[in-house]
Amino acid sequence: MAAERRTSPTARLPRVKLLAAALALMAGAAQAQSLQELYDAARAYDATYLAARATAESAQYRYGQALALARPSVGVGVSATRSELDPPGSGGQRDRFGNTVTNAGLNAKYAVFNRPNQGSIDQARLGVDVAESDLATAEQDLIVRVAQAYFDVLAAKDTLATSSANKAAIAEQLASAKRNFEVGTATITDTREAQARYDLATAQELAADNDLRVKRVTLDQLVGRVGVEPRPLAVPVVLPPVAPSTVDPWVSQAEGGHPAIRKAQLGLDIARYEIERAKGARLPTVDLTAQLGVQRSTGEGVQYTGNLKNASVGVALNMPIYSGGAITNRIKETVALEEKSRNDLDFARRSVEEGTKRAFFGVQSLQAQVKAYEAAEASSKLALEATQLGYKVGVRVNLDVLNAQTQLYTTQRDLAKARYDVLVNGLKLRQASGQLRPEDVTAINALLAR
Repeated sequence: MAAERRTSPTARLPRVKLLAAALALMAGAAQAQSLQELYDAARAYDATYLAARATAESAQYRYGQALALARPSVGVGVSATRSELDPPGSGGQRDRFGNTVTNAGLNAKYAVFNRPNQGSIDQARLGVDVAESDLATAEQDLIVRVAQAYFDVLAAKDTLATSSANKAAIAEQLASAKRNFEVGTATITDTREAQARYDLATAQELAADNDLRVKRVTLDQLVGRVGVEPRPLAVPVVLPPVAPSTVDPWVSQAEGGHPAIRKAQLGLDIARYEIERAKGARLPTVDLTAQLGVQRSTGEGVQYTGNLKNASVGVALNMPIYSGGAITNRIKETVALEEKSRNDLDFARRSVEEGTKRAFFGVQSLQAQVKAYEAAEASSKLALEATQLGYKVGVRVNLDVLNAQTQLYTTQRDLAKARYDVLVNGLKLRQASGQLRPEDVTAINALLAR
């Protein structure tokens, strides 16, 4: 009896295969990376973002250099001079005289009044804000690039899966057409139509497989890893709504905080400071100078041998009178550049407004497409079932079944792609309005499978 209840190796084989497949799926899920994890990896690897961050850090040091213009400068100087005198003497006799003078001291200078220096300091301060705006732009661009590459891989995987499923369904239909032809219940036309569809599905599967490989390479290169496996969306898929639901609030927020507008405004402010610097070249400069030193003289022919201490404090006034027209033309140049900066600001505002509206209406359209595709998927499933039933009872032909299958798998592919596009374009909308933050990555990461 115990031998009868023992499971044969042949019966255990399917269970072993199922267990191995389950373990493989669990291992794949454990190794899959989330969007948040890959974004964090890209921040530490992407050269474009790291370059922008280094530029922002350098702007801080450039500002520190400018601040030095408003502070005193102190230096030390040392010099030594050797002098020799060999006058002609009487009777061919000569007396040589020589001495060495050594100077050492501290020199200090402080700009009491210098208008161009103050303009340079103000410009450097604004330069820090410009670099921070560029860094914000680079960070937003990195978020979009990572999300785009991430969901491109998922879309390519879905395309490959639907292509493979479509090919398998067509293969079954091809086998059915061959059997029916052999028994005389179908024509050779059904077999040839199914064969043509099968060959086309094979080509589409190969193209989808190659596209997936390319998309994986792009994602791997972006995050600096190999064999990245992104997590899919959690099922059922729930897409977040667009909030605010009208375009005007998005445009208003963009005008107030977009990095491109902020950078253009800072450029206009810098241009105005440049005008003040140019005008300041007409004004006098006042410098306070001080010197503390020691002089030592040694040798023959000197009145005093030893150390002489000296100290001096002075005020230096420099008043420009005529520069050959350089100052006047410099002022005119800066005024023209200010007008350019003002036009750049207007262009930035218009571009941001246009981009925000385009992105908003694009997301709205994609959300509507998702709903339409969901309805189309349900209808296509019902249509395929009805067509298959009609084919069995003889009221539909093989081509009708093939068309219904292709329509279903195409709809499923387009539905998955539209869902990914909603998420990516939602990030692009926030980028267009200047509101994209790393927290938005966390929000989308919550929609992924665990």
